[in-house]
Amino acid sequence: MLSRRLLRIKVVKNLYAHLKSGSTSLKASEKNLIESIDKAYDLYFQMMSLIVEVARYAESRQEVAKQKKLPTYEDLNPNRRFVDNAVVNLLATSDSVCDEIARRRLSWANHSDIVKDIYNRMLDSDFYKSYMSASVNTFSDDRRFVEEFYTSLNEDEALAETLDEMSLLWNDDLGFAIYMVVRTVSTLKQSHTEVRILPQFKSDDDLEFAKTLFIKALVQYEDNQEIVDRYTRNWDVERIAFMDNLILATAIAELTNFESIPVKVTLDEWIEISKYYSSPTSSNFINGVLDKVVEEFKESGRIQKSGRGLL
Repeated sequence: MLSRRLLRIKVVKNLYAHLKSGSTSLKASEKNLIESIDKAYDLYFQMMSLIVEVARYAESRQEVAKQKKLPTYEDLNPNRRFVDNAVVNLLATSDSVCDEIARRRLSWANHSDIVKDIYNRMLDSDFYKSYMSASVNTFSDDRRFVEEFYTSLNEDEALAETLDEMSLLWNDDLGFAIYMVVRTVSTLKQSHTEVRILPQFKSDDDLEFAKTLFIKALVQYEDNQEIVDRYTRNWDVERIAFMDNLILATAIAELTNFESIPVKVTLDEWIEISKYYSSPTSSNFINGVLDKVVEEFKESGRIQKSGRGLL
């Protein structure tokens, strides 16, 4: 399921696009936000099908080897452990997975080069060699191998570039999708005949959270920027990244509009996001500014939280 952190990232990216483009259509930008969230869920299924495509390619290579004029013993009797991996086969035959892939029109057909590339690099990996040479093979071994396969792709630049070509809305979503696939695979058992896919959201409120945060951050942007300006007067304004200002304004919108979200959660989330989407020193800067904002808002009563321990 898509995490609140991913939803926050989607919100701030779409805010950035809206403000930088000079768009005046809030409705159109909100539609783009929802589309980007839906595409992130598409990537979950796209990635789930990747190992199936790699296994099919591996099997096709074995069949080609058998057709040689002078095939070796290994050509005629290939090690089929990966091709026959029980977890891969479950992913390939699961109606729940296949139906979603078909409904969303997802495929690797036009990107066979990355499938071949991943297969070839997998052959040289330690986790593949260990798996293929093991004397015993169990369902747990198959599942562990699939988890290792996906974990190895977490920072795969070639795969990330291919996904960017497939959809600009998949930019930076690979890690989240892999996490979801590994989480799905980790629950599979030998007795299963179906894959229990993760829902798009953990809570029914998650999509509404993203839409509300986007709208509130956009509508209140100028006012929240004035608050940021008060606490950055001693800074060289030209050196403050636009993304820093945007993150701060969005964090303030979250602090003041969501009674059920603890202050600490909001601060921790936006500080972590700033580490990846702004300058190397941004997290300390944003942390310092938000601490001052929270102190001011607590004194003035602008932060209203309900429930235990929310401050």
